[in-house]
Amino acid sequence: MTTSTSAGELLRLVRTGQATTRKALLTRSGLSRSTLTARLDLLQSAGLLAEGGQEDSTGGRPARQLRFDDRHAVVLAASVDTMHAEVALTDLSGRRLGGREGPVRVADGPEPVLGRIAEWFEELLADVDLPVCGVGISVPGPVEPGQARVTQPPIMPGWDRYPIDEYLGERFGAPVLVDNDANLMALGEHRARHPESPALVVVKVSTGIGAGLVIGGDVYRGVDGGAGDIGHIRLPAFPEARCMCGSQGCLAAVASGGALAARLTEQGLPTTSGSGVRDRILAGEPAAVRLAEFAGRQVGEVLATLVSVVNPGVLVIAGDLAEPHFVAGVREVLYRRALPRATQSLQVEIGGTGLAVDGAVAMVVESVFSPVEVDRRLAAQV
Repeated sequence: MTTSTSAGELLRLVRTGQATTRKALLTRSGLSRSTLTARLDLLQSAGLLAEGGQEDSTGGRPARQLRFDDRHAVVLAASVDTMHAEVALTDLSGRRLGGREGPVRVADGPEPVLGRIAEWFEELLADVDLPVCGVGISVPGPVEPGQARVTQPPIMPGWDRYPIDEYLGERFGAPVLVDNDANLMALGEHRARHPESPALVVVKVSTGIGAGLVIGGDVYRGVDGGAGDIGHIRLPAFPEARCMCGSQGCLAAVASGGALAARLTEQGLPTTSGSGVRDRILAGEPAAVRLAEFAGRQVGEVLATLVSVVNPGVLVIAGDLAEPHFVAGVREVLYRRALPRATQSLQVEIGGTGLAVDGAVAMVVESVFSPVEVDRRLAAQV
């Protein structure tokens, strides 16, 4: 870095653990000691930076540690799925201070769903006397980069262009950020478990199918947010399968939780969603197990191409169908179809729960406390 290193950039170095002492910051930034002290004082007076504790010393006076003050504000985060929602209240390090979850129907439209989420948020804030720095929302539909609105979502009737940011921003007086669930699951997985991975992919298989890509530490969204929309890649072997997007032969029309639920229902096993399919798999229902393995193989066909193009180090299967039978089907085809060079260093894992909420928190914190935003707020206080 150069002598132009701003206070916001110094905070980023501390927050990300790249430099946590004055000496380390002097080395990384190239600032003079007096300029560094002035900028750190500015961050401390704004309540963004704290100093305390000492690092291990190899001789001489031990250096005092600098740390991002992660408890001076809170984040509200929510993950909206087709039939369920989860919300959390966290500190700025993502530590959960409370949470709620329950059934919602995304098909009921934005105001009933967002109204329920806002009620849960208000319950969580009732005993907290800290400002909300931001609200992060994960949704099961495409979101144009930089916009807090869903665009032409195939499984979210009534949500197209709805101003989610205005609805929640007015109630909580904080910026509202929205992104696709697969993107935020990938971000949450990367930040929590694989921060050193240069390329990571999360595939969510629930009512629909989508992928989130983190490349070089950042979510890759494409030109207009369409990156990772693998659920609408065509499968030539299934030309008659009609998808909710209006096309035929889409992967989601063949292998998603919604597609499997419909097939189980046709077989006399009434099932309404991907979570219902999972319940039948866990109960050992033979028809559900066979369908999970079949669906995994179809997803594996598409992932063989994705892995060959992206060459990720980590591939995480998440969502309702993230269970051993489905993943076995994925592995069977993926390793057979993709070249060894693309898979020799690949870790294939089953994702945990809460990834989208974790990603929503990371999205908010990394936006609100970006160098540009921190410098802007500090300038306004002068």
